[in-house]
Amino acid sequence: MKKNPEFALSTHLIHTGEPRPGIENAVCLPIFQTANYESADGIPYHDICYARLSNSPNHKALHEKIVAIEGAESALVTSSGMAAISATVLTLLSSGDHFLTQSCLYGGTYDFFTHDLPALGIHFDCIDPTEPASWESKLTPSTKLIYLESISNPLLQMPNFLEVVRFAKAHGLHAIIDNTFGSPVNFQPIRHGFDAVLHSATKYLNGHSDVIAGVVAGGATLIENIRCKLNHLGGSLDPHACFLLHRGLKTLAIRMEQHNQSAFKIAEFLARHPAILKVNYPGLPTHPQHAFAKSLFKGFGGMVSFELKTGLAGASSLLKKIRLPIQAVSLGGVESLITRPAGTTHAGLSPEERARAGISDGLIRLSVGLEATADLLSDLQQALPQ
Repeated sequence: MKKNPEFALSTHLIHTGEPRPGIENAVCLPIFQTANYESADGIPYHDICYARLSNSPNHKALHEKIVAIEGAESALVTSSGMAAISATVLTLLSSGDHFLTQSCLYGGTYDFFTHDLPALGIHFDCIDPTEPASWESKLTPSTKLIYLESISNPLLQMPNFLEVVRFAKAHGLHAIIDNTFGSPVNFQPIRHGFDAVLHSATKYLNGHSDVIAGVVAGGATLIENIRCKLNHLGGSLDPHACFLLHRGLKTLAIRMEQHNQSAFKIAEFLARHPAILKVNYPGLPTHPQHAFAKSLFKGFGGMVSFELKTGLAGASSLLKKIRLPIQAVSLGGVESLITRPAGTTHAGLSPEERARAGISDGLIRLSVGLEATADLLSDLQQALPQ
């Protein structure tokens, strides 16, 4: 079914992109578990119907659904969040180009930027995403792109989104944002002027910890260029994973409502606890960008990070005592997940790089799941120092 602008996001998640009537009258879109499709002679290469070219019925249904919830012209699903990031960046940048980003990024993204791109002749400078007055000093004649995260991993910092878009337009830059932590339920960057939005769909979009996938959405020409790059790099999503992501998306709105509510209550609890030194959560009035976030976001997400007054020793003790959250490096699933970023997601950074980014050895990152909030609060209470 084609998108209708009058539908709410939760309705788009369930109905947009679905074939009507259903194939063989099936209510759910089947898995097209085939690599090949009959193709006539003379079709341009990227238009041949072939699963690696991301144009099977399973891919197309997902693309329509994502377009509707992001307010984009086009969308593309990929084999992972990093596939979406790498294909997008390599589409927009080439040898000799320069870009701007923030110092506190997802570890995989930071590794790609620092270890892989320089070998291709692509370089970057870090900016403070909350200080627009300082950005222009980092520009060079070869700067082409500004890349940020809507809610940074793992410190939950937020850029000044509107200033980012104004700055990018004023200097002819592409503005790209990873909105994995925010989700389109809470924030839709395309509607505020960003050129493209990225997601690790492994997280909230799928929501069940059983798929590795990525998403990029934006203008039609840009997404087509990214799709062509992805076709050559081989980062397409297989049909069965498409089916699982398709199924997971249908409950995104209701899941995010619970993630938002539960994480907010847990952040408030942690902020009051005498053993806690600092809590990072945009929904708290103490967050540096709280007022700004409140004006643009419909909810503040399910991610909370915090530091104990006892540092690394306290963090290690908490991880041993906690019972409900599972120690794992991902996030955004129905189950709560907990990790110490310095020892897991950001272990690839040197101690000096982590220090510059503000990631201490005792920092804990909690992905709040869909368990009863009271049970999670009780578990945290027994695991924290009294």
